[in-house]
Amino acid sequence: MSTATKTRPTRPRASGYIKWGITAAILIPFIWGVLGLEINPSRIWDAIKPGGQVWTLIGAMFPPDFDKVGRTFEKILESLYVAWIGTIIGALFSFPLAFLAATNMAPRWVSTPVRAVLSGIRAFPELVLAIMFIPALGLGPYPGALAIGVHSIGTLGKLSSEVIEGIDEGPLEAIKAAGGTRMQVIRMGVLPQAMPNILAYWIYRFEINIRASAVLGVIGAGGVGNELVQRLVRREMPAAGTVLILTVATVLVIDTISGAVRRRIVSGQPGTGPAAKLGSFFTRREPVVDGA
Repeated sequence: MSTATKTRPTRPRASGYIKWGITAAILIPFIWGVLGLEINPSRIWDAIKPGGQVWTLIGAMFPPDFDKVGRTFEKILESLYVAWIGTIIGALFSFPLAFLAATNMAPRWVSTPVRAVLSGIRAFPELVLAIMFIPALGLGPYPGALAIGVHSIGTLGKLSSEVIEGIDEGPLEAIKAAGGTRMQVIRMGVLPQAMPNILAYWIYRFEINIRASAVLGVIGAGGVGNELVQRLVRREMPAAGTVLILTVATVLVIDTISGAVRRRIVSGQPGTGPAAKLGSFFTRREPVVDGA
């Protein structure tokens, strides 16, 4: 009985070159950046070692001073307002632009320039946009909300258009074959598939905007960042520690709740965290007993 000789398939040599090329493309800029920034391990160790500058700064902030905690809460709420309004602006304007940017929803002569506009919006960070809006609108949360909203339009428009392009074309073809109009195709074929992920992106963007609103406060665009800078400038270190503690706690709570909501929207499963259990309490249904 003859036995067939099995030969192990050999990988093409080009794949090895590609791997080495990708590795070099990652390592060379990293090494170049380390040399350009003049990162010195001894300086890092001097800062983080026991008795270093980092621990000296942390020690100056503790114990925290909770005498003016009411003003800190007001500034945290102001940051939440800025982030929420900016997210609403981004969601409202990015939603129609996403359909115009999706190649399966709009012709190339429409989707290409809309994609270019979204890319141009994303090229300006929130900090740069706030610096542009502050001279025209003055200091305060208003320019911060607009800066976050404009940048969110570009980001959410890109992400939403990619979600729309990734939907299953089968239901769309079925609706068209049954004589459905274009609006019916969008309402019954596109939205049921795309909206869960789009909503999840909106909520995730809100999490990002909360952090961005805190940073914009440093340049006078309202929020808790402005409160932190004032405390540090006045050398009120215990009060600055209070601002940091409350800000971090607020962000962690919102991240936990929004993460549970996003998992519930995308997968339909409530998850396992405390916030997920709270959400399942309001959405659960009582079992139906036959013959009752």
